[in-house]
Amino acid sequence: MPLDQLPRPQWLTFDCYGTLIQWDEGLQSAVARILAAHPGSTPPPTAAQFLHAYDAHEHRLERTPPYRRFADVTRESLRLTMEHFGLAYRPEDAETLTGSISRMPPFPEVVATLATLKQAGFRLCIISNTDDDIIAGNVAQLGEHIDRVITAQQAQAYKPARAIFDHAHAELGVTRHEVVHICASPHLDLAAARDLGFRCIWIDRGTGRKPLPDYRPDATVATLDCVPGLFQEAGWL
Repeated sequence: MPLDQLPRPQWLTFDCYGTLIQWDEGLQSAVARILAAHPGSTPPPTAAQFLHAYDAHEHRLERTPPYRRFADVTRESLRLTMEHFGLAYRPEDAETLTGSISRMPPFPEVVATLATLKQAGFRLCIISNTDDDIIAGNVAQLGEHIDRVITAQQAQAYKPARAIFDHAHAELGVTRHEVVHICASPHLDLAAARDLGFRCIWIDRGTGRKPLPDYRPDATVATLDCVPGLFQEAGWL
């Protein structure tokens, strides 16, 4: 349904990594440093090949009970990926990866756009598949515009599971019809929007990630600074 046929939301919820924070760029840089410290693999994987394998392990572990912290998921995913490519895993490799996440910066348009949305009266919340201490460094770069942060650690569940969104909506004191979720991840956030029925705007940053074949978000834009224009057209600004 077009946004202008829907009521104005009280809260805007955001995926963090890939939507607000430069996740792919940061991961590629960290993986390049890890691979450079392990010469001798024949043939050496590219960063893209390495990340493809890493992502598969990460998503599988996040869906496998019991819940484990994201830092632990990251370490085990990295160990399994390095084993797959014949590389010797070292604890400092995990520190290179997890330590880089908090320092990943926002996309250039993000802080100013969050300020515009906050000034328009929306309350802003992040819902993220991470740990509290990891995301703290990223939130600190967002100009103090974020009102709440809900993590997988708090909910003891990872997206796209219903539990993390139910936890977030309960913490915010809203129903799923009173929020609009803004995200860049088809296989996590769009899948949850399809299954749970909350409103969703997809930020398609041209990463090559494909939309779900059986779901259409309420709107699709290329960057976050397109969102205020959508809201103006809907009569929300």
